[in-house]
Amino acid sequence: MQMEVHSYQSNPAAIRLSELTNQIRQTIDGVFGNRTFWVIADVTSHTYKEQSNYHYFELVEKDKTSAKILTKIAGRAWGNASVNISNFEQATGQKFKNDINVLIQVSVQYNPAFGLQLNLVDIDTNFTLGLFEQQRKETLERLLKENPDFIQKSGDHYVTRNNSLALNKVLQHIAVISSATSAGYQDFKHTLDNNSFGYRFQIDDYFTLMQGETNAKPFLAKIVEVFQSGKPYDALVIIRGGGAQMDFLIFDNYDLSRAIAKFPIPVITGIGHQKNETIADLMAHTSTKTPTKAAELIIAHNRAFEEALVSLQKIVLIKTYQLINYHKDRLTHINQITISTTRNLLHEQHRNILNLSRLVLTNPKIMISNKQKDLSNVIGNLKAYNRMYFANKSGYIGHFQSLVRLMSPQNILNKGFAILKVNGQIVSNADHIEPGTALTVRLASAEIKTTVNSKSTLDGNDEFNL
Repeated sequence: MQMEVHSYQSNPAAIRLSELTNQIRQTIDGVFGNRTFWVIADVTSHTYKEQSNYHYFELVEKDKTSAKILTKIAGRAWGNASVNISNFEQATGQKFKNDINVLIQVSVQYNPAFGLQLNLVDIDTNFTLGLFEQQRKETLERLLKENPDFIQKSGDHYVTRNNSLALNKVLQHIAVISSATSAGYQDFKHTLDNNSFGYRFQIDDYFTLMQGETNAKPFLAKIVEVFQSGKPYDALVIIRGGGAQMDFLIFDNYDLSRAIAKFPIPVITGIGHQKNETIADLMAHTSTKTPTKAAELIIAHNRAFEEALVSLQKIVLIKTYQLINYHKDRLTHINQITISTTRNLLHEQHRNILNLSRLVLTNPKIMISNKQKDLSNVIGNLKAYNRMYFANKSGYIGHFQSLVRLMSPQNILNKGFAILKVNGQIVSNADHIEPGTALTVRLASAEIKTTVNSKSTLDGNDEFNL
């Protein structure tokens, strides 16, 4: 006390620190008063006192190029402000914690005991959601721009190589990427193992951490490991239980989403979120809301195949039954026709045989009788014609005998004709008879030898014209 008195006495202008801080407080209150300000800053050094429902933190602003801190100030929240933080966490799924960028409403307060600080009044939920959405939009645009070969957009739908794959008829050999301690993974396994249809599945586990952007690379390494395993998986299932919105930012990672879009095995996601789809969901073959839903999807897919087989079996049985009945009716009809036709044919042939037997029995007698009559007629005719024939022939012979007698040389000689011979040969032509030729003249009763004295030519009409 003596030193303080001495100080005042030696320097009458000196004031106490409390007086100065009170002046600062009054000045700040006078300038800022009841005013509030909306500021954008990053949260650091956050602590939460649950018993008092107090939040203590610092707000900083960093240089975008160097990450150097440009400014820093202490902050706190309690009462209604703490309620607003809880509402923010529920709306965004984002915990109020270190390294988040926020838009908050603050008032400026200077307390001589605690110094200058900002009191949080409210926090803008839409700003944080907007940041998430902006990052998501930029990632999607980059995926489309840099990977046109296997990522395209059709309307609001993203067409990727993965979601263009056809699921196998049965999903049985499955690779699962999940956290080893995830309750969602246990739900997934329980649902598959206890399905009501008795289906059995072969599950290969690829465990890794499933939250925080820093774990994106190990996550991607597991996807590559599934691919390099060379196993013929029917599907790759990525599952995670529920969590805060920030916990799902890993599923909006560019490299991770690109790998899923390009993956040659159908990817099924069951990430456990209830609001917007992640980019991984959009790139995957099929997305479901929860791990349990992913398991139910697989079971339903296999059940659909089994029902299709059962339906086909029923159709085959029905068609077979119908075909058998149809051909049975046809066979019955053909059998009836065969019996009727055979019976008619047998009756007809029986009648023919009877008729033929009657003919065989009666026709020979008639034929023999007719032939006997014909023979009798022939015999009678032969006898009658024989006499007539011989009589006629006898007349012919007598006629020819008369002609022969009339034409005999002796008969001709008797009529006054003569036969001339030259050198013992009968001649009828005088061409070679010349005067002096010796002739033999044969008469009916004598033969005269003479010599030709002269020869004259006649026209043959002198004595024999009638």
